Amino acid sequence: MTLHNRSRLGRVVPAAALVSALASALGAPPAAASAVGVHSGRAGATATSPDTPAHVVDEVQIAHRQLDLTILSPSLAGTGKVRVLTPDGWDSRRPGDRWPVLYLLPGGDGDYETFTRDYRIADWPELRNTLVAMPQMPFYGFYSNWWNGGAGGAPAVETFHLDEVRTILERDYGADRQRAVAGESQGGYGAVKYAARRPGMFHAAASFSGFLHPLQHPEAIRGGAEFLGVEWRDLWGDPVRQRRIWEENDPYYLAEQLRGTRVHIAAGDGTPGALDPPGTEPDPEIPVLEDLAPLYPDEVISLTEAVMGDESRTVARRLQEAGVHVTTHFYRGTHSPQYWERELRQTLPMLLDPLSAPSGSTTAVAPENA
Repeated sequence: MTLHNRSRLGRVVPAAALVSALASALGAPPAAASAVGVHSGRAGATATSPDTPAHVVDEVQIAHRQLDLTILSPSLAGTGKVRVLTPDGWDSRRPGDRWPVLYLLPGGDGDYETFTRDYRIADWPELRNTLVAMPQMPFYGFYSNWWNGGAGGAPAVETFHLDEVRTILERDYGADRQRAVAGESQGGYGAVKYAARRPGMFHAAASFSGFLHPLQHPEAIRGGAEFLGVEWRDLWGDPVRQRRIWEENDPYYLAEQLRGTRVHIAAGDGTPGALDPPGTEPDPEIPVLEDLAPLYPDEVISLTEAVMGDESRTVARRLQEAGVHVTTHFYRGTHSPQYWERELRQTLPMLLDPLSAPSGSTTAVAPENA
């Protein structure tokens, strides 16, 4: 790689910035991305035996209604964090008291603080009667149990979230079995995939700019992992030789398993939208994505979001064909948190009430100008 690369619009970008840009595009923070060679599966340094059940080793009250749990996890071969936003009345709960649960999944950085720090969801009145669980994910973990050349083992992210974390919350923290799940970027993929792989576990799932169809752009998975120093074949193997494993982790091929689950899919088209400030700069050139640039109009400044938008539309159409109750919101906009916060707020009625539909959503998959 040269020291500088030129963006699609001619802007020269330092190579160091490319690491940060790709990290942001894939949901990873610059600090994590700069630590190339760090294996995604090492969520904590504390060793644990596979025969020891996952359990909480630390609980910290970080703010009113906010708990941080540290879980010793065989699935991660170490520790993982979960932030819990508790509902009103939780502190005085009695045995048997239960609250509905909303799982919120962050992007590829796995930052479990995202939703309380950036969106301040602790201040949202709509969440006063819901237990909100925000689990950490290992860096670039893709909400998956890794193949690891056929050996399996850590990181088993899906097992950590849906077996270990869920069991602990339901046993010890008042979590009910009425569950919904939503996520942004890589977390949007995780939300829809989890609901598909565990039919009936979630009554609703929502994806905001999700990486919903990995086999539509496997080169993005491969190139992103290589650029960040992660061995990409450890995730699901080779997309040709281990295609079955890729399909088992691709919502497009799991569509029928989402029947009975309400699904909402939202994404932008990569062009400047209503929530992008005037003069928003284009994404820096990201080598893995730039090969896809000729597929999109020149006015696209967020190639990441253009790709996520394509995948989201493809999966939405597939879900419709499969008879899944899917609503969509496709709009002008970039791969940016301000859109994800808006979409989460609009989708809360569906996520919190199985009988409600998200505000302003439609069943169409054509672009909208919102």
